[in-house]
Amino acid sequence: MTNDPLYQMNPQGRFSDHAEDYAKYRPSYPAKAIDCILEGLDEPSKLIAADIGAGTGISSRLLADRGVKVIAIEPNAAMRQVAEAHPLVEFCDGSAENTQLPNNFVDIVTCFQSFHWFNPEPTLIEFARILKPQGKLAAIWNNRDREDRFTAEYSRLTQIFSNNQSELRSGTEEFIRETSLFSTVTQLVFPSQQALDRDSLIGRVMSASYIPKTRQVIEELTIKLRELYDQYCDNQNLVYLRYKTSVYLSSLLASTNQPN
Repeated sequence: MTNDPLYQMNPQGRFSDHAEDYAKYRPSYPAKAIDCILEGLDEPSKLIAADIGAGTGISSRLLADRGVKVIAIEPNAAMRQVAEAHPLVEFCDGSAENTQLPNNFVDIVTCFQSFHWFNPEPTLIEFARILKPQGKLAAIWNNRDREDRFTAEYSRLTQIFSNNQSELRSGTEEFIRETSLFSTVTQLVFPSQQALDRDSLIGRVMSASYIPKTRQVIEELTIKLRELYDQYCDNQNLVYLRYKTSVYLSSLLASTNQPN
């Protein structure tokens, strides 16, 4: 298992051959997670959000469905190309460290399942630059709930076949606290689940960037996943990945906001 920072592990290119699986099989996020991100802000139709590392737009569309105008920042062209269109979502080529957005432009910055791929120091400086005074920062992860037996077994398989890369994660609260740009971080956790048939279970694991797409790995892992599915599927022929969706919320301190 490498000790290199995640932002040094080709984050902008490593999803290129996973884009279609990502669009089809990645889990969504619970409504309560979106509720808490928007809580205390103006009415959604007056808000602009920058969704950083937006991937194929799963999270961007959830925000846009509430009426928020979303600028989806995604550096990977393959991910942008397979994204489903939404009238309130605009995809842009950019990175967390260089969004190419104007100063004081957005009310919210969101990072769904993406903050760990960013170089934290320049990223948080960039977020402070593009946020309006006292704008909100939200970092969100779907963390697998290993107290659930099926989810624990799925996690064990992905850890084995990824050579422990599936366990990679970098801190969130620590980085935000260290910058002195943002307020104290609040963490909220919501349960969620993803219902999967056999094919979508296989597609779900293949959407992960840490699974090598070699013929041997795919064949061996597929056999193991089919066995796992057969063991746990219910009378609707479904299995369920259980998640604890963690939302980290902070606000830009007014004294740190940069002028236009």
